[in-house]
Amino acid sequence: MFRLRHLPLAAAAASFFRPAAPARSSLQAKKRKPPAFAFARTVARAAGPDAMADKHSASSATAAGSGDKHKHSNRLLHENSPYLLQHAHNPVDWYPWGEEAFAKAKAEDKPIFLSVGYSTCHWCHVMEVESFESEEVAKLLNDWFVSIKVDREERPDVDKIYMTFVQASQGGGGWPMSVFLTPELKPIVGGTYFPPEDNYGRPGFKTVLRRVKENWDSRKAVLRNAGDNVIQQLAEAMAACATSLQVSGGVAEQAVQLCASQLMKGFDAKLGGFGSAPKFPRPVELNLMLRYYKRLDQAGKASLSKKALEMASFNLQCMARGGMHDHVGGGFHRYSVDDYWHVPHFEKMLYDQAQLANAYLDVYLVTRDTMHACVARDILDYLNRDMTHPEGGIFSAEDADSLEPSGSSKKKEGAFYVWTAKEIEDVLGKDRAQIFAAHYYVREQGNCNLSRMSDPHNEFLGKNVLIERQSLADTVAKFGKTVEETADLLGQCRELLHAHRSKRPRPHLDDKVIVAWNGLAISAYSRASRFLRAEPEGLKHYFPDMGCDPKDYLIVAERIAKFVKDKIYNASAKRLQRSYRKSPSQAPGFLDDYAFLIAGLLDLYEASGDTKWLAWVFELQEVQDHLFLDKEGGGYFSTAEGDSSILFRMKEDYDGAEPSGNSVAAINLLRLASICHGEEGKLFLERAQHLLAVFEGKVKELAMAVPLMCCAYDVLAVPSKRQILVAGAKTSGEFDALVTTSHLFFDPDSTIIQIDPELPSDVEFWQAKNPMLLAMAQGKAPKSKAVAFVCQDFKCYAPVSDAAALERLLNKNKSKVAAV
Repeated sequence: MFRLRHLPLAAAAASFFRPAAPARSSLQAKKRKPPAFAFARTVARAAGPDAMADKHSASSATAAGSGDKHKHSNRLLHENSPYLLQHAHNPVDWYPWGEEAFAKAKAEDKPIFLSVGYSTCHWCHVMEVESFESEEVAKLLNDWFVSIKVDREERPDVDKIYMTFVQASQGGGGWPMSVFLTPELKPIVGGTYFPPEDNYGRPGFKTVLRRVKENWDSRKAVLRNAGDNVIQQLAEAMAACATSLQVSGGVAEQAVQLCASQLMKGFDAKLGGFGSAPKFPRPVELNLMLRYYKRLDQAGKASLSKKALEMASFNLQCMARGGMHDHVGGGFHRYSVDDYWHVPHFEKMLYDQAQLANAYLDVYLVTRDTMHACVARDILDYLNRDMTHPEGGIFSAEDADSLEPSGSSKKKEGAFYVWTAKEIEDVLGKDRAQIFAAHYYVREQGNCNLSRMSDPHNEFLGKNVLIERQSLADTVAKFGKTVEETADLLGQCRELLHAHRSKRPRPHLDDKVIVAWNGLAISAYSRASRFLRAEPEGLKHYFPDMGCDPKDYLIVAERIAKFVKDKIYNASAKRLQRSYRKSPSQAPGFLDDYAFLIAGLLDLYEASGDTKWLAWVFELQEVQDHLFLDKEGGGYFSTAEGDSSILFRMKEDYDGAEPSGNSVAAINLLRLASICHGEEGKLFLERAQHLLAVFEGKVKELAMAVPLMCCAYDVLAVPSKRQILVAGAKTSGEFDALVTTSHLFFDPDSTIIQIDPELPSDVEFWQAKNPMLLAMAQGKAPKSKAVAFVCQDFKCYAPVSDAAALERLLNKNKSKVAAV
């Protein structure tokens, strides 16, 4: 991690975080707490109240604008972001990020307090209740500062600038992020969650406010100079570039192996996961391991490839069995606080669902273990049921907190999802409850006892987070029923519990439709529509897997894409906005929005064959290159030029909970290069090579920080990618069968192209982009309704006209690579 060099600010910063209270007693010293600048979830369950006062949902906050019964209202009432609306009735005089706030700070020469979070953030809620709803704290903020609220999901550009500062200066970060700025937007000091009062050696928020005020009044020049220095250092550190237009020899070929070897050192062979608690899913690690498996398999290293595949598969199995998986409603929570994937942080994020669905689909394609297919389905069905806008877009998140069913006026984390043993018996009846409880480790005293990290402060006494601690076979053996009877009974139980749970107060829904995350969802639904046709005939599906026809998922993918194009894309200006909620956001689309959407649309084209999506891809790629590409230094900036409030432009590479825009963009460029013929394809390849040259130092330094980027290097290293062309009448069953067969082999380097030579739109598109492919399609055998061409190693095999022959050909001609 980049760290700031010594600054004159350092001594002052230390004083900001020193509590005003007397030294801790010996008793207090034993109750050690993490510092305020630690990761928010590291602080979680170790500081602050376990419950919070009920807050207004976005809709109630908006409705309060007329006939307002609230004591306070501020400018956030006129915003569209659910997170900002949650704070619209705080006594704090909040401003949204913008010129009005900046001008006030400059005119009054006041520092800015910047608070960044998101609507489903548990510790953002806690800090609101403790501090931002406090009249006392609000008076300090209103008198001494200009206070600005930012939704990190709506303005990731603002968030990333100041999060980089917090991480570089404090060694960690998280949300809520609390940063103090000069009126010129230069950072003074920052942290994350602060409790209202000094406690356990940690400064309270009121103490921090007083310290910043004192330092501002007495050391303005020092703080301003230090802020300038900080921005200069950060800008230099984030300005990666490459003079070479090519990747150095050996880097592309070794990237996947290097990253895999680093990840494997931390693999938990007993409980799954690459590292210890808290355990995050991080799907990009699974992408990397599956690509490593493929390379080893192609190199004939069977035992090593099996090990890599087993790591990925076992990791997904452990997650699916754990409490991080919502067994009753489908989908996954954000992460697990313990090593068992058991007790989660309960929020549900769209970016997790979409990426995990793709990971389960990939492992299913390799192993044909239907468990992975069913989990992918339960994720996608959850999104379709609970997270979908009536016109097709997917909402961003569900909160961790909700009101308890008992009628309490306070929200509590996990209240919607946990169960008592008695509740389960009341809903299911004694006989079914006995089997269900055995399978899901339900206990009268509660089941959050697997680890001391699971529930260190006894928040879940008497409560159960469902987890499969025994296999279906174990449950079958214990109760003497058949496998089918037991699976059917458990499915019925989950459906009954889901119906009962739906009567509880639901967690807050953040109903923003974010372009980038919807791009990830388009990819998952598109791929599922083809991959899941490999399921064995007669496979039974159990709730919350709805067992729909895989073709229905293609309809969902197309609805999402249409929603984004109709609602969030300005076709005349050819520009994306970041998100949509009632109307497009003021925030523009960022690199992630363009790159993730392009990736999703490429998958949608390969599943549907509709060139309108591929045409939009080329349009979006042209805009992305215009707005974000560093034509001299290589790679993409996260933001476009022109916003003076963004102090420097970053080129991100870290593949975390979400992949970096540059990693996704690199793979997109390489995919486009394989589609296009001539100079256009050559240009895409050159831009990909230059991009990857920019980040090769990170691969050499710490490859496990950039798993998807390593996958992009690997795509570049493959000497000859497989191209499958299906040509004929797209409406015919034979054509559809050939396209499906083309998808049923795990080959992350293959390109699938569909051309109907009798369709004018196809002819026009491919005449412009790749006339050679069009000529092949037009020259197909005239008596066949559809044929498939498989091209690799600079040659094309004889076309085949039935799915079985194509399957044999794809099985026979697996690409070979140099030894790994």
